Amino acid sequence: MDDDDVANRKVSLRKCLEHLSGAGKAIGVLTSGGDAQGMNAAVRAVVRMGIYVGAKVYFIYEGYQGMVDGGRNIVEANWESVSSILQVGGTIIGSARCKAFRSREGRLKAAQNLVQRGITNLCVIGGDGSLTGANIFRKEWSGLLEELAQNGEIDKEQVQKHAHLNVVGMVGSIDNDFCGTDMTIGTDSALHRIIEVVDAIMTTAQSHQRTFVLEVMGRHCGYLALVSALACGADWVFLPESPPEEGWQEDMCVKLSENRARKKRLNIIIVAEGAIDTQNKPITSEQIKELVVKQLGYDTRVTILGHVQRGGTPSAFDRILASRMGVEAVVALLQATPETPACVVSLSGNQAVRLPLVECVQMTQDVQKAMDERRFKDAVQLRGRSFETNLNTYKRLAIKLPDDQIVKSNCNVAVINVGAPAAGMNAAVRSAVRVGIADGHKMLAIYDGFEGFAKGQIKEIGWGDVGGWTGQGGSILGTKRTLPGKSLEDIAVQMRTHSINALLIIGGFEAYLGLLELSAARDRYEELCVPMVMVPATVSNNVPGSDFSIGADTALNTITDTCDRIKQSASGTKRRVFIIETMGGYCGYLANMGGLAAGADAAYIFEEPFDIRDLQSNVEHLTEKMKTTIQRGLVLRNESCSVNYTTDFIYQLYSEEGKGVFDCRKNVLGHMQQGGAPSPFDRNFGTKISARAMQWISTKLKEAPGKGKRFMSEDSICVLGISKRNLLFQPVTQLRKDTDFEHRIPKEQWWLKLRPLMKILAKYKASYEVSDFNQLEPVHPRGHEEPAAI
Repeated sequence: MDDDDVANRKVSLRKCLEHLSGAGKAIGVLTSGGDAQGMNAAVRAVVRMGIYVGAKVYFIYEGYQGMVDGGRNIVEANWESVSSILQVGGTIIGSARCKAFRSREGRLKAAQNLVQRGITNLCVIGGDGSLTGANIFRKEWSGLLEELAQNGEIDKEQVQKHAHLNVVGMVGSIDNDFCGTDMTIGTDSALHRIIEVVDAIMTTAQSHQRTFVLEVMGRHCGYLALVSALACGADWVFLPESPPEEGWQEDMCVKLSENRARKKRLNIIIVAEGAIDTQNKPITSEQIKELVVKQLGYDTRVTILGHVQRGGTPSAFDRILASRMGVEAVVALLQATPETPACVVSLSGNQAVRLPLVECVQMTQDVQKAMDERRFKDAVQLRGRSFETNLNTYKRLAIKLPDDQIVKSNCNVAVINVGAPAAGMNAAVRSAVRVGIADGHKMLAIYDGFEGFAKGQIKEIGWGDVGGWTGQGGSILGTKRTLPGKSLEDIAVQMRTHSINALLIIGGFEAYLGLLELSAARDRYEELCVPMVMVPATVSNNVPGSDFSIGADTALNTITDTCDRIKQSASGTKRRVFIIETMGGYCGYLANMGGLAAGADAAYIFEEPFDIRDLQSNVEHLTEKMKTTIQRGLVLRNESCSVNYTTDFIYQLYSEEGKGVFDCRKNVLGHMQQGGAPSPFDRNFGTKISARAMQWISTKLKEAPGKGKRFMSEDSICVLGISKRNLLFQPVTQLRKDTDFEHRIPKEQWWLKLRPLMKILAKYKASYEVSDFNQLEPVHPRGHEEPAAI
């Protein structure tokens, strides 16, 4: 892209925001219903984006109750009102269930309180009940104002001036029970709490050979139970949407005893609090415990997680999600006309979309209706693509058919890890091995990357060998950065010796380069003419062909946690600026997204060149900030963003320029970003994408029965990734043109469009692209592509 293109793009982006002036408009923001981690991030984004575009923003305390009571419950917010809340769980503006708002009298009072302050734009963060309430209020608005005018509470001029109420919803609910959105605010954080507990319980259960029954939240929705079962490899899971078949008691006990016979020292059973059987009768954790003790005599304990799941600090995913949704909600309110129906801002794949609120609520209620009428298949389908995929993947990975029932394919499929370790690699290997065995293949593990491949470090790996792998960080198979180029002949010999019919590569940019080398060598070595697919796994998130990589979410959480601690230390000492260096090679994903999740003042990345003038303006910005009540600063720097503007240079420059105003500290995070237990997102993503890769391999092998088939076509050597909203297999040779090989990054990176968002929330002038989002989308578009629900 040349300088003219850049200039034109900046002008067009600026135009996008210019016609979105909020001058003279007032926005009210409230949180309602049950609280969820990340609500504060959403409130912060709404307040700051609102102020940024020139609108007045009001906090409405205690949800609808505060709107009805008025007075000091509706207060104008300023920039500093939402400082230091990004990392706080719950909601700082309070939430309450409100009976008064359900009556017309209550809504009449609420309308009067809003009109008095000129508020005609509402941003509601809550569950389906809260959003339904907001929609009823919106429909009645003009009637309520007429009534207020007749009663003499407001004058005719006010009725005309405030004739329409615009409503935009964001779904804050840890249950992920709202149809139309892939993830609701709070779900990922609740999964973090559950997985922390499961990981802790596993160590004690292993010591005593115990069975644990874990009850998680989800009165009407089994999402938390299902995903946590997938993420920890639970033996059995109970969900409201998919009750176990008749005679499940016997099946479950057989499954538990089979697992014990395979030398597994513990069993984990996960139960959603709303679990039911096919007759809609509740299945309780105590019931399950009694059954296991009576039938099997195992030492069994019940742990009910309860409100722990709602608490704690929000995960990086939830902070970024909520910040994106909050900004999007303000844009939606400013673009709304009197004819615009109430909408929900939501996530589809990795894209923010707007959906009609009424349809989403209707669909959510349809799920409950289907469950009440015992139409459980319909209930699962109505929950959406993400839920269905999770359920099918869990079933395939949890229950092994007896060997004599598996149709053998007579094919050998090898799995290899390449590049630097990334959390979630082991979950991907486990998933591949089990899906491969279920498809009738013999699975081979290659140890120590291409180096081990050339030396013949290859062993068969069985179903039980990968038990308990999901929660382990690093790479159990071992991984090296070595490329196959120099040892192609040895690799071809090993392929022949072990009769390898297909290869699954799990790794980062080295894996991508390795795949290109193997592809180029196909005409010299016929052994390489087999289906090969790569699943991206690297903390840097720099693999062409995919918007996400396994391991990046775990690294992002490490960065965010560290930044939280550092900010806390800085607010104690006051007037201190921290400069933090993140990993990522030349890819600025971790620095940029870490900056967004941690509320940084700036993030220096290679993709957006900067010079001494930019550094100077950042110092001036921080100097101004020190005059406010927020006397601390946080600056992130990607390790390779500039040859000369090193972390030391920036630290020294800030120290010199900030003399007498603030002092500086620096921190290099280093390899702690590659370590640690994988986050729930990485476990789940690794499991699902790897299972999908194995299905592709099985399909390819079925197309070519017999040993002699040579795969020469481009589409038999692919990278599997998420692109926008779809899961795509892209031939590795076609991705060459999209790759900047010198800097080891894709030429186009989706997350760069979120860069202005970080700047706006840090009070910089920036141009935010709003053009993508004008239209309301239908709920559940079913296209030809394969949806990429995470």
